[in-house]
Amino acid sequence: MAYTRVAEFLEDWKSESGMTRAVMTALTDAALAQPAGGAEDRTLGRIAWHIVTTLPEMMERTGLHLSSVDGGAPVPARAADIAEAHSRAAAELAERLAADWTDETLAVTDNMYGETWPRGLTLQVLVRHEIHHRGQMTALMRLAGLRVPGTYGPAREDWAAMGMDPPAV
Repeated sequence: MAYTRVAEFLEDWKSESGMTRAVMTALTDAALAQPAGGAEDRTLGRIAWHIVTTLPEMMERTGLHLSSVDGGAPVPARAADIAEAHSRAAAELAERLAADWTDETLAVTDNMYGETWPRGLTLQVLVRHEIHHRGQMTALMRLAGLRVPGTYGPAREDWAAMGMDPPAV
């Protein structure tokens, strides 16, 4: 269901972008090259950068220009630069929506990839897009030997920190 209240989106966005920030900050420079599959597939770094650059790209289609990230820039070589760019873009998105959009704005429609979407749907797709690619990232992070931060629940390593055994697989 599409968002009908800006405050509802902002609450979700704070949580979801925070989880993405945790995943992004767990990346290492070496892990950015972790392949997803064949040569035609994105690397872990490319997926992370895709999450970042989708924020200004999608929002530009609604007329909301985000200036904190250049959506056409190449994938940075440093994981910290990708994480910082995501933090900047996520914060700018929240600030701009809070300042410039109203609940009524969410019903305005825009051309999104050849379809007509209300902006409340665009925001929902943006959040789900980030969740989707964050999941891809965590799988590739495991393959790269990285510790994966828990998002909707504890990661394997988090159970020990809580003094518990992880659930049996």
